[in-house]
Amino acid sequence: MNTTADPPPPGSGGRRASGRLEAEIRAVLGGADGPLTPGETAERLGGQLAYSTVVTILTRLYAKQQLTRAPRGRAYAYALVTDEAGLAARRMRGLLEELPDRAAVLTRFVDGLTSADEDLLRQLLKSDATPDR
Repeated sequence: MNTTADPPPPGSGGRRASGRLEAEIRAVLGGADGPLTPGETAERLGGQLAYSTVVTILTRLYAKQQLTRAPRGRAYAYALVTDEAGLAARRMRGLLEELPDRAAVLTRFVDGLTSADEDLLRQLLKSDATPDR
């Protein structure tokens, strides 16, 4: 499977934005059959990035708790923690835990929901309250 990344746009000085690099690396890891080392990740990106750059981005994603890692030989092998919906949920939980008045945060969150989202949230809360779940 060829997962060669597109080259950076002309005039960008050969550099990609950090967010774009993170997205590219998450995409490579998401398409892999298992955890990848930095070398394997760099190879699947088409060898356009320096090994140290790949290590830096993987380390950042790990620090953001978006990746897990386990030792493999002299390196770590990295894998995604979850999908995009799971990452969004983790971010929401993290923000909620940062503030002392959880009730105020949740109230403001619910106040901003559309009617359809409110109905969906009610359904999800009801289904979670059933004893067989």
